[in-house]
Amino acid sequence: MDKNQKYDVIIVGGSYAGLSAALALGRAIRQVLVIDSGNPCNQQTPHSHNFLTQDGSKPADISALGKSEVLKYPTIEFLEDHVNAVRGENNDFEVSTASGQVLNARKLVFSTGVKDLMPEIPGFASCWGISVIHCPYCHGYEYKDRVTGILANGNTAFEMALMIHNWTKQLSVFTNGKSDLTDEQLQRLVQINVNVIEKTLQEIVHAEGNLSSVVFTDGSSRMLDALYARPPFEQHCSVPEQMGCELDASGYIKVDDFQKTSIAGVFAAGDNTSKFRAVSAAVAAGGKTGAFINHELIAEAWN
Repeated sequence: MDKNQKYDVIIVGGSYAGLSAALALGRAIRQVLVIDSGNPCNQQTPHSHNFLTQDGSKPADISALGKSEVLKYPTIEFLEDHVNAVRGENNDFEVSTASGQVLNARKLVFSTGVKDLMPEIPGFASCWGISVIHCPYCHGYEYKDRVTGILANGNTAFEMALMIHNWTKQLSVFTNGKSDLTDEQLQRLVQINVNVIEKTLQEIVHAEGNLSSVVFTDGSSRMLDALYARPPFEQHCSVPEQMGCELDASGYIKVDDFQKTSIAGVFAAGDNTSKFRAVSAAVAAGGKTGAFINHELIAEAWN
């Protein structure tokens, strides 16, 4: 790697969206550096689903295969490092890393994902992505017709219950304290035999991430095979916000239809931009990002 080189694009984050963007740019013969710290949010998830040709594969295997395919293109380089600052403007960005390197690029892509903020319930983090899950399209089939809980309250709990009821009828909502569901919502849940339990969770009992029961603060417990939850999150990388990239009300990086952020020359793709957290969505967004960056580079070259 030539430290004096100005890359066409530096991609921060080398998981599915980043790899997909790199693939498109490599095929466009662009000089690209992918910087990745090796800390994906799904690192303990055993299998990935709902991604054509890779249904049931291990997430790490998909990433490894993707990286091997991207590295076939000679204009793509990888650097294991952590980006901690960016200076400059469109066509003249300076990227600083934790190891002390300073690198230059015309365009930037942030495909850095989000960091889930786990509740302080023993066992929750150990089960996250295994039997404590967030997406029925990613994991619901594996737990169809199983005894399932939803850890949520209010409108979120109601909407999730109606959705998850498609996969299993053995369903309970754990509000983890007093319910915020309306009378009309409670009546609807009663009609479809969904229990609402207002007790406070004390612990999730599991074996190597495979849930067996939840224990409440009153000492009672309930057998359970799976638990859906949507914990809060924060951006995994704070650099885009430090640069001035606008976030939406939910905390995602705002992008337009071309994956452009509010800062010229800065693009974003993947879980850091969308509520739809799926490998297939990240790959699609990354491919679109790479194509639109190349289109912008061509347009600028002819102006």
